[in-house]
Amino acid sequence: MAVNLYIGFAQPDEWVGWAGTYAKHVHRFEEASGGTPCLVLPFNHATPELLAQIRPQAVVMSGFARSFEQYKVASFFPVIDWVKSTQTPILALCGSHQLLGFAYNSDLRNVQRLADEPMRHLKAREPITNPDYHPDFYMERGFYTIDLTDEGRTDPLFEGISVAPLFCESHYCEIKTLPPDFALLGSTPECKIQVIRHRHRILYGTQFHPEDYITAPSHLSAGKRLLENFFKIARSAHTS
Repeated sequence: MAVNLYIGFAQPDEWVGWAGTYAKHVHRFEEASGGTPCLVLPFNHATPELLAQIRPQAVVMSGFARSFEQYKVASFFPVIDWVKSTQTPILALCGSHQLLGFAYNSDLRNVQRLADEPMRHLKAREPITNPDYHPDFYMERGFYTIDLTDEGRTDPLFEGISVAPLFCESHYCEIKTLPPDFALLGSTPECKIQVIRHRHRILYGTQFHPEDYITAPSHLSAGKRLLENFFKIARSAHTS
């Protein structure tokens, strides 16, 4: 029986608070995949051995609610070891998109500590987006237009999506350097590396949150189509 997997990056003391959000996302993933069951797995249990037993058809990796400084670098080793060794289709969202940047731009085993990489400080008289969350820094929060690159416009992840799609954003950090062997698929004016794809396998990262789409008005529903496209890509890879 085919199953998909949602790897959650909430820390143990956050799981109760995030349970409802994860349940909502799982429902959307199952709907977008045509009904394929989706299991949830905490990132600190996502070892190569367990993932080899589950054999997911596709994997979505969640965003983060906390800064990278609040995670032990070694806690990422098992899941990143698997990501780098598998051919399973993967879609990494927001914080886990940034984790791809760290993992493919460096050897995490040589890193003592990861630190958030903010887009920029707020300029004079710019409004504070969230006074309780890094108020000194610029934040993208809400729906933003993604400017697709030439490769992005032709990538199957964006099939049937407008050339200037709107996606939900909620972040103040970004990937600063495009990792080797990745293609840039889309940007915003303040965040260049919004969407990436590995050139040799089905591994995507999005800084935005396609899972937080809104069905009405319809111009805010591009995330739903992107998820459908990702799971379609994964199914095709599974049967080929």
